[in-house]
Amino acid sequence: MEIIPAIDLIGGKCVRLENGDYRRQTTYHEDPLKVAKSFEQAGIKRLHLVDLDGAKAKEVVNLPVLESISLNTELKVDFGGGIKNRDQVERVLAAGAQQVTGGSIAAKNPEEMEAWLASFGAEQIILGADVINMKIMVSGWQEATSLHIYDFLTYYQEKGAKHVICTDISKDGMLSGPAFSLYEELMKRFPSMNFIASGGVSKIEDVWDLQRLGMFGAIIGKAIYEGRVSLEELAELC
Repeated sequence: MEIIPAIDLIGGKCVRLENGDYRRQTTYHEDPLKVAKSFEQAGIKRLHLVDLDGAKAKEVVNLPVLESISLNTELKVDFGGGIKNRDQVERVLAAGAQQVTGGSIAAKNPEEMEAWLASFGAEQIILGADVINMKIMVSGWQEATSLHIYDFLTYYQEKGAKHVICTDISKDGMLSGPAFSLYEELMKRFPSMNFIASGGVSKIEDVWDLQRLGMFGAIIGKAIYEGRVSLEELAELC
């Protein structure tokens, strides 16, 4: 299982939200590059970089942070937040990201997301599935849709999507444990997809349990910043 620390960006700073609520924000570090370097020094290979400003503004905002991390580390970065068209995908990849995550765009403009998959391939384009009560949320989790996650994934499985970051928003930033039952059901229904768990990890045992469940990857954010999971523990799993 791939271990993927997360850096969420607002105003160029490393932050975390609770339940995706921008009013419940904690700033953990002023310098995301320093945080990224600490991950790399621990032996971690991947990074999940989220432009929360971009998700809210519906356009990429924190591209300079991506460029800085890509130039100064060897981390494999997947980047998401506010990417709405092919030009922005190309800019993000040119800035050093190895993968781009499309969440809101996949729900609101499936033709565009299909074009990305066709042009860049399923290894570079990650499908973002952010849910509350099994329904897809968009625009930085600020807007609800009527789209059920099963229907959403069925559609994109047929279009060739391979990698999926799935976040149960009710778990995100709450340190209450991952959505194990949700992930177990999704893997049963969509065995050809590689699911990456996001949200809820509170201790190293949660990561082990996700590994035993058969998850392709696990994104860990607040548990690292709160000192509940150490980089040394994660490095041992990498």
